Amino acid sequence: MHSYRRLKPIVAVMLSVVALTAGAAQTLPTEQQIDEVRKYIKTGWTTLSRSARDLPAAAPDPKLPRKPGEPWPVYVSAKEDRNRLARELAGVLTKAQLADIELRTLPADPLSVKQHGLLYLPHPYVVPGGRFNEMYGWDSYFILVGLLRDGEVQLARDMVQNFLYEIDHYGMVLNANRTYFLSRSQPPFLTRMILGVFAQTKDRDWLQSTLPAIERYYSFWTSPPHLIPELGLSRYFDLGSGPAPEVISDERDAAGRTHYDRVREYYKTHEVTDYDISLYYDRKADRLTDLFYVGDRSMRESGFDPSNRFGPFAVDIIHYAPVCLNSLLFQMEADAAEISSVLGRKEDEARWRERARARQERINKTLWDDAAGMYFDYSFRAKRRRPYEFATTFYPLWTGIATGEQAKRVRENLSKFEAPGGLLTIVPCSWNSFATREMNFAARRSASSS
Repeated sequence: MHSYRRLKPIVAVMLSVVALTAGAAQTLPTEQQIDEVRKYIKTGWTTLSRSARDLPAAAPDPKLPRKPGEPWPVYVSAKEDRNRLARELAGVLTKAQLADIELRTLPADPLSVKQHGLLYLPHPYVVPGGRFNEMYGWDSYFILVGLLRDGEVQLARDMVQNFLYEIDHYGMVLNANRTYFLSRSQPPFLTRMILGVFAQTKDRDWLQSTLPAIERYYSFWTSPPHLIPELGLSRYFDLGSGPAPEVISDERDAAGRTHYDRVREYYKTHEVTDYDISLYYDRKADRLTDLFYVGDRSMRESGFDPSNRFGPFAVDIIHYAPVCLNSLLFQMEADAAEISSVLGRKEDEARWRERARARQERINKTLWDDAAGMYFDYSFRAKRRRPYEFATTFYPLWTGIATGEQAKRVRENLSKFEAPGGLLTIVPCSWNSFATREMNFAARRSASSS
């Protein structure tokens, strides 16, 4: 979640380069300017890296502040040897540093944790920075691309090892390694990361060791509740319940209202036609329903901040087969086939290729809209595609799902997304009606208050 805010330090540097080159001549950056950016990136890997030695720096969570002097919980899996870990930490941390953290073993039901904290990972990793002081799921793929490009192969491999550890000890690649993320994952880039590292190391034994995690993580996405049986496609679906703890604690506006307070106010004063609002809001009691929180959490699993893509606040995401997720699962199947081929596992290769072929067929049948020449998310509840023009329509081109003709049709829509500086996530006309309703609501409130 909140990918844009996590990218702000990097965006700031990029904007500084743009500012330097935005004069009348529109010249390209000089070699010196490019070198400055490269130095910033190289330094950033160290600044943003976390390991066992950095637990006192990694454990604090700006999203869930604690009382001064109160140690930060660091949770370890029940499969982990906590005593061994405590001895190892005692060898690298001072007594004062050890006093800042408290090792705890996760309970049998990890979702029952009330005092939230960091989840232990055995290898170094890179965090996005700022208030995002943990290792995130799909952010890490883009970080890994940078690490490999910058020659930081060992750190890239360590991050993949941490994801394999998460699958083994916590059940999935997590949204991030905090206990309040134990109920959800993020867009699956695991096999892309594995192949990226393997391309640099050529370590077949290591590649072989990743197979159990790939199978288990694939099963996570292709079993209920993530599987949509009637479509043979998958959806985002958080396994937890109730409000997201980080929202209640941290995501408040100047008036002290949480995201949920603002949503409830919106539902109370707006007509919603994108979905059955009664599923998510009890108007008589003026409260958000249990299903609303499932939808809100599942939106966070998708990695995309709220938009009108799945209706207001994106909570109806639980009733959709999304283009992005299913494209990535196709890529996972194709990657797993490639890994099996490299390892000489012919039967496994054939099985993965058949899975990829079947998903490609389902995606092109269900998510492709020939009239629009784009891929749209499909509501299995409403039994129709939602014609919301979103940048994920390009995923099937990146993964190779689209035919040549489909790719041509999507490309013809590229100009809709183009804007100074890059591509828009949302085509303006796709959210215009929602934005208009918001502005009308604001105008009515202003008029009534005056």
